[in-house]
Amino acid sequence: MTGRGDTDSGPRLPDDLTLFIRGTALLARTALRGLSRIRVEGNLDRIPRQGPLIIAANHLSNADGVLVGGWLTPALGRRIHWLGKREMVDWPILGRLARAGSVHPIDRGTADIEAFRLAQRILDDGHVLVIFPEGTRSPTGALQEAKDGLAMLALRTGATILPVGVAGTDRFWPRGRFPRPGGRLTLRVGEAFRLSDVLPAGLDRRAAKSLATKAIMARIAALLPPRHRGAYADAAAELERGNLSPAKAKRRSRRKPPAADPERGEPA
Repeated sequence: MTGRGDTDSGPRLPDDLTLFIRGTALLARTALRGLSRIRVEGNLDRIPRQGPLIIAANHLSNADGVLVGGWLTPALGRRIHWLGKREMVDWPILGRLARAGSVHPIDRGTADIEAFRLAQRILDDGHVLVIFPEGTRSPTGALQEAKDGLAMLALRTGATILPVGVAGTDRFWPRGRFPRPGGRLTLRVGEAFRLSDVLPAGLDRRAAKSLATKAIMARIAALLPPRHRGAYADAAAELERGNLSPAKAKRRSRRKPPAADPERGEPA
């Protein structure tokens, strides 16, 4: 169930891939391939190509958006929407390019409220939105505690979530420094899921929000090497031990637990 009536009204957002967006994605792939070794893992053919979609990724570096946008834009065949600081979008030249690439400006002073309303509007209109649940780049390279905004947004809109793990970008482009050519960057795409498929029914809002955040971050952490898992290392290990895919989790929640060893399926 969505909250479409609660979002700000405005002109319908575009979903097409313009020549500029296609060219920007191609430039991103070309630049990164020229500066580092790129490895993309996951079944890109199974990425949802219709309906509202949240791309949820860990955040290590300024290179993350370049990597995600460069490879997932052509895989999706749809425009990806981003939330960005108004200061960047207001720059004379960069700002025009950012807007053309569907970067939507938000004000720092009202970022939480404004960003949520704008993100909900994007999803209610059936578009693709990138969100970094940690809210900022990790200072250590390891996953930080995530904010609950993504979980609230996914619960409210019912959007599909695509977990994405980014590795190595912190060494390629450290915070406060220039990029360092060389090394390997990895983009690992997980299995898309909906929170309704992995959460038990009947939860109150607070419990649902907490479990939803853990479910999302566990799936991101499971796509990462150990040094990047940070605060969600245990959650990822728990997910891996359970060997639960989103579909199997939903099926299991509908039947009584077995008396002996639980059924094990394919890994998430």
